[in-house]
Amino acid sequence: MATPPPTPDHHLLTASKAGDPHAIRSALRDGARVTARDAELRTPLLHASLGSHVEAARLLVAAGADPNAQDLREDNAWLVTGVTGNVAMMRTLLSADPAPDLKLCNRFGGISVFPASERGHVTYVRAVLTETDTDVDHVNRLGWTALLEAVILGDGGRPHQEVVEALLAAGATPTLADNDGVTPLTHAERRGFDGIARLIRDAS
Repeated sequence: MATPPPTPDHHLLTASKAGDPHAIRSALRDGARVTARDAELRTPLLHASLGSHVEAARLLVAAGADPNAQDLREDNAWLVTGVTGNVAMMRTLLSADPAPDLKLCNRFGGISVFPASERGHVTYVRAVLTETDTDVDHVNRLGWTALLEAVILGDGGRPHQEVVEALLAAGATPTLADNDGVTPLTHAERRGFDGIARLIRDAS
């Protein structure tokens, strides 16, 4: 039996993953759905966000793509902006209708500022905290805040110091401890992160 030809939905998913605006427009003209999903339940917009293909995302958002649609791993286009640290993508998705749901969580119970804090994406952390109503004291399934994430999973270097500074400036509670009762300051001191420890002491 002959293999059926690829559908417009398949073309749209492929074009979005590649970040090909021309192919995206063509697939949409052919009737592709922005709600299409692949075997992992990833939408075209999620593929564009994962690849930091901002122009592709703009086209998909204009066509009504939902930044909140989650895949099998509970990722969505909005959440992965914290992984990539792409501020232009973040702002593109903020213009979507529906708007990003800032309370939706990834599989670890974190919101977008969590992976950004872990990875030291300073510009993103500053932008998401000033341009959205992100809950700076959100607690994930491990009992961590974004501040704890930056201390526990960061390397203590300048980017992570600036992330900590941004979180504290946005109102992060410096004394909010993890599930074991260990505070961000104690974690920083145990890891020898003197610069971060100083920032937390000054905010306490």
